[in-house]
Amino acid sequence: MHDPLRLHVRHVTTYDYETPVPWGLQQLRLTPQAHKWQRIINWTLSYEGAQHEATFEDQHRNTVDLVSVEPGATSLRITCEGEVEAIDTAGIVGPQAGYCPLWLFERPTPRTEAGPGCAALVDSVKAEPKLLLRLHDLSAAVAGAVRYETGVSQVGWTAEQALDEGRGVCQDQTHVFLACARAMGIPARYVSGYLLMEKEEQDASHAWAEAWVPDLGWVGFDVANGISPDNRYVRVATGLDYGEAAPVSGARHGTGGEKLSVSVEVRAQ
Repeated sequence: MHDPLRLHVRHVTTYDYETPVPWGLQQLRLTPQAHKWQRIINWTLSYEGAQHEATFEDQHRNTVDLVSVEPGATSLRITCEGEVEAIDTAGIVGPQAGYCPLWLFERPTPRTEAGPGCAALVDSVKAEPKLLLRLHDLSAAVAGAVRYETGVSQVGWTAEQALDEGRGVCQDQTHVFLACARAMGIPARYVSGYLLMEKEEQDASHAWAEAWVPDLGWVGFDVANGISPDNRYVRVATGLDYGEAAPVSGARHGTGGEKLSVSVEVRAQ
């Protein structure tokens, strides 16, 4: 293992509404969990145009904050910021710690339903006797089949749609990996979080996958970068797909449109 790396994260999500919002509720999964390889030094959540309603732990042991939009608000700004110390474990997370049984992570979701595209991708992966090597081969195969490119995919895209297009972002690549791993009978889950890159300022958080490997537990695979997560990653939330680990999701009343902007800054201390 390498020495710990201290990371500073600042993530700002802003909604600008065309007309005043009479009612709205946002569900936030923006608080990273402490672990033996991830120490939370400090972390804060703040809101403009909203107020905190409740905090709870979901079925995956993610911390979830509910905030309500102030009636008549024309904008909502959500800011999370803090410092995390991370250790490089070569992507090994370890035992299952949530409330869900492992078999649940073998079940497809609408976003991760394996079709002909995923079946062909699974067939192309070498039949390595060691599962860990097979999963690394799968990650490389997904990266080859879905080229990383921003601005082409939609939030609701399925794994098969991403394969048909042949392009997408880390969310799409992760959904394809999950669909294929589950088709192979391997429990797999979606992870949202942050990644320290050469460019400190980013326009989105990051996503990768974790698969279950006997004797190791959960192991991470970042398809977009072709590696297992190291001490440059801050792990925040997990789920069966993006819908269960999304940093911000919610609903509102109102007829006007909205404009969403996201700013993420990750830097080493």
